[in-house]
Amino acid sequence: METNDLIQRLARDARPIRLLPPPRKRAVNWLAISAPAVAIVVVLASPRLDLSERLTDVRFLFEQAAALATATAAAVAAFAVVIPGHDRRLALLPLAPLTIWLGGLVQGSLEAWLRASAALNLTNGWPCLPGIAMVGAVPALTMVVMLRRGVPIAPRLTVMLGALAAAALGNVGLRLVHSQDASLMILVWQFGSVALLSLLAGWGGRSIMGDTPQACAHNSPSRQQKNGLQAQQPTQVGRHYH
Repeated sequence: METNDLIQRLARDARPIRLLPPPRKRAVNWLAISAPAVAIVVVLASPRLDLSERLTDVRFLFEQAAALATATAAAVAAFAVVIPGHDRRLALLPLAPLTIWLGGLVQGSLEAWLRASAALNLTNGWPCLPGIAMVGAVPALTMVVMLRRGVPIAPRLTVMLGALAAAALGNVGLRLVHSQDASLMILVWQFGSVALLSLLAGWGGRSIMGDTPQACAHNSPSRQQKNGLQAQQPTQVGRHYH
C-alpha cells in the first residue's frame, strides 16, 4: 500500500468523535440520575422512624456529608481517568473526603470504646453489605455505562473509583433506612462494606470495562494500516537520502 493510498483511506474511513464532557459535568449528570434512584429505594424500603431527629444530629449530618463528598469526588476522579491526557493524580481526589469520613467514624468508635457501651456488639451488622449493594445498584450500573464511553487506560483503578462512588452513595441512602448509628458498627460494616465492594469491583475492572470503545477504535489505524505505514517508512527515508 502506497503512503498516499494509506492517507486517503484513513481520511475516508475516519469517523468524527464527540468529546466527552468535563469530568465534573459528568459527575453532576451521574448524581442527577443516581440520587433520585437512591431516594426511590429509601422511600420503598421505608425511612427510619427517627429520621427527623437524626437530621438534627451534628455527627449524623457530618458523616453523611463526608460520605456524599467521597461519592462525588470518586465519581469525578473515575470520569477523569478514562479521558486521555488528564492528570492521573486526579485519582487521589477522593482521598481527602474519604479520610475525613474515616476519621469521624474512628473518633466515634474510640469514644464508644472508652464508654464501654453496648454499641460494641458487631453481630447484627452483616445486612449492611447487601443493603449497600442494593441501594447502590442503580448508581453502579449508571457509572459502568458512563465509564465505558471513555478509554480504559487504567481499568482496575477506574472501576474501583466508580465502585467507591456508587457504594458511598449507597451508604448514604442506607443510613436513611437503617437505624444503627453506633460509630463502630458503621465503621466495620458500612464503611468496611464500601471498601470491600470497591476492591472487589476494581479486581474485575478489566472485565467490566471491556475493550476500547468503537468511537476510539474507528479513529485509530487498523493493524493492516499500521503495517502498511511501517512498510512505507523505510522507502520514504531512502528517497529522502537519495
